Amino acid sequence: MSEVNSPRRVGGWTRLVTARPRFALLAALVITALAVFAGSGVAERMGSGGWEAPDAESAYTTEVLEHEFPASQPNLLLLINGGDASVDDPAVAGEAARLTERLAGEEGITGVGSYWQAKTPALRSEDGHEAIIAARIEGDETAAGKILDRIAPAFQGEHGPVEVSVGGPVAVRHEMQTIIEEDLLRAELIALPVTLVLLVMVFGSAIAALLPLGVGIVAIIGTNAVLRGLTEFTDVSVFAQNLTTALGLGLAIDYALFIVRRFREELATGSDPRTAVGATLRTAGRTVLFSALTVAVSLAAMLVFPQYFLRSFAYAGIAVVLLAAAAALILLPAALMLLGPRVNSLDLRKLLRRRTRNTQSADEPLGSAGSDGPVRSDGSGRSDGPDGPGKGWGRLAALVMRRAPLFAGVTTAGLVLLGLPFLGVQFGTADDRQLPETAESRVVQEHIREGFPGSPGGGLELLATGQATPDQYAALRGDIAGLPGVLRVDGPVVSGTYAYFSVLPEGEMVGEEAQRLVEDLRAVPAPFDTSVSGAAAVLVDSKDAIADRLPWAVGIIVVVTLLLVFLLTGSVLIPLQAVALNALSLTAMFGAVVWVFQDGNLSGLLSFTSTGDIETTLPVLMFCVAFGLSMDYGVFLISRIKEEYDRSGDHEHAVIFGLRHTGGLITAAAVILAVVMVAIGTSRVTNTKMLGLGIALAVLMDAMVVRSLLVPSVMKLMGRATWWAPAPLRAFHRRFGVSEGESAPTPLSPGAPSASGEVQEAEARGISESMEKRDKIGSDA
Repeated sequence: MSEVNSPRRVGGWTRLVTARPRFALLAALVITALAVFAGSGVAERMGSGGWEAPDAESAYTTEVLEHEFPASQPNLLLLINGGDASVDDPAVAGEAARLTERLAGEEGITGVGSYWQAKTPALRSEDGHEAIIAARIEGDETAAGKILDRIAPAFQGEHGPVEVSVGGPVAVRHEMQTIIEEDLLRAELIALPVTLVLLVMVFGSAIAALLPLGVGIVAIIGTNAVLRGLTEFTDVSVFAQNLTTALGLGLAIDYALFIVRRFREELATGSDPRTAVGATLRTAGRTVLFSALTVAVSLAAMLVFPQYFLRSFAYAGIAVVLLAAAAALILLPAALMLLGPRVNSLDLRKLLRRRTRNTQSADEPLGSAGSDGPVRSDGSGRSDGPDGPGKGWGRLAALVMRRAPLFAGVTTAGLVLLGLPFLGVQFGTADDRQLPETAESRVVQEHIREGFPGSPGGGLELLATGQATPDQYAALRGDIAGLPGVLRVDGPVVSGTYAYFSVLPEGEMVGEEAQRLVEDLRAVPAPFDTSVSGAAAVLVDSKDAIADRLPWAVGIIVVVTLLLVFLLTGSVLIPLQAVALNALSLTAMFGAVVWVFQDGNLSGLLSFTSTGDIETTLPVLMFCVAFGLSMDYGVFLISRIKEEYDRSGDHEHAVIFGLRHTGGLITAAAVILAVVMVAIGTSRVTNTKMLGLGIALAVLMDAMVVRSLLVPSVMKLMGRATWWAPAPLRAFHRRFGVSEGESAPTPLSPGAPSASGEVQEAEARGISESMEKRDKIGSDA
């Protein structure tokens, strides 16, 4: 037996978490209360950006321009509407001048300029009734948001003959952050009661249903405290809070479902609570720990990217996964020790069964199994025979394996077909259209986009660094103006050894033409250093950064997943199968993202505005999260199949047994997680909506299609070669491997015939059936 599986080591762990269960729960309560205090106000310290690569050329250029030419980088726009009067009307112009002077006097405001100062055409609408005052709020996102909160109420609304609305990048980000906080609270209020109802339906017992919720709440509160601490040292995206809530509830429920179900099975065999907890930790506990590691690795891969938007999800994801696993493996066993058989209290389904039986026959004794087989030891009346719990999943697995080529081919083709729209993906950047149509900052940006000849703050800037003559600047301006896709060139504006040109591209500010123009501008020869910034340049640099780091992220996920699944199974082929099938399970999600959110199908039903592209970082984020969750369910299924195969040596029976005993559990967990993600998907911010609904779809497809149809059919086609590994790797697994079973008898060699034909096969099946009786008891998922 491997050292990992030694009874001494596992027994020590059991004693650690069950020796003083009351003390453990009290300590957890105190720590959770402290975490509530430590994590308070975390959202206020988070940013709503983070899509740009901080070490890119565009980031350097923006930093220099902000310092040397603050007026070139306006992030605050006041839209002045003169109503029926022209913006050149003396009354309108006079009030606008007073507002401009007042804004320039506000602390934290610099680079103030307006249409009325220089009569700049780009700052005046084409119909002549609107114009812009532009300025820059100094500081990072958090500081700028506080300044905006302070000054916005004084400028919004009517001022004599004009109406003022506040917009610009700072206003868009700040309003997005506020809406996300509000939507997250609403999502929690939706998800928690619905989740509780589903858990009661799964467990029957109201007491057992409350345990997963408790684990999830502890994980969420703890992660918020971790994120609050991280904001002291690095930028953290406000979007990460959505992942904290979703994974905190989803994974905690997954792990608690698995552990509570196994604990109830052990109790049903007559074990006392301490013995039941020990057996649970030796079996389900190992699988939960393994699952948490695979999910954490998938999320940790986002740390290789420079964008803090992606890194934030890694911080939140790693913290919430490890905290959920820790709560499930330490606090939950302590609670189960104290509850013992009372974990089955308030069994609402038993009340329903009693009513049904009393209606059918007043003389039938409660708990009788009738003709279905022997009564379960927990008195629920369910059979351990062929018609017992999970019979539908067992029959489905048997059917799929009888028609394995058909199910494997049709399912694979269907998933590939669903993913085809992703071949037409177009990458872009998030803008104000992420917000609801009624959001003030979005209204301002749409007025500018549709009614102004230019786009203040939305063009490209070329920064020239070094000594230069006016003739050299003039030559550079001429070269820029001659590039395809250039609508207008302004400048240069010179300050010491720096100068910049404003370049307005034709078409969309971040469209394909604008992105090509960025490359052309960077290739223009000059006798001094040049660099380019602007929305399109940020997008180009972000795409390059992701393309550069993506192979590393995928490589980390694949290599570590292969290693972990090998340690769990001892097979070379199962890890490869797990990676391939997990990736295939994500095709529907990626296809739907493009078909719905990029192409705009269902935009009316889902209440969002399609921009014709997908924010660059979103597919990476969704891949890492959904792949990790798929591995979560995959580990649950594979571990149970492996356990039964070790006991019986019968490959096909082990697959059927595994699906029968985990199919309902995985489906219940997936439905509950999907409910949480759909609640997140009700957000009014498009990226959050896409994240929630996309991952909900991926989770359901993985649980109901890949785990139910594709895995058993592929394992049937692979046969007993599924468990093959070369001798050196088998020795490595015996030394370091992990399994859910308490012991691992040597299975029949893959592909080898039985020593005594039908006799040995019957013996193996007999062992399997006797162990199956034990493991079916209490299976309520």
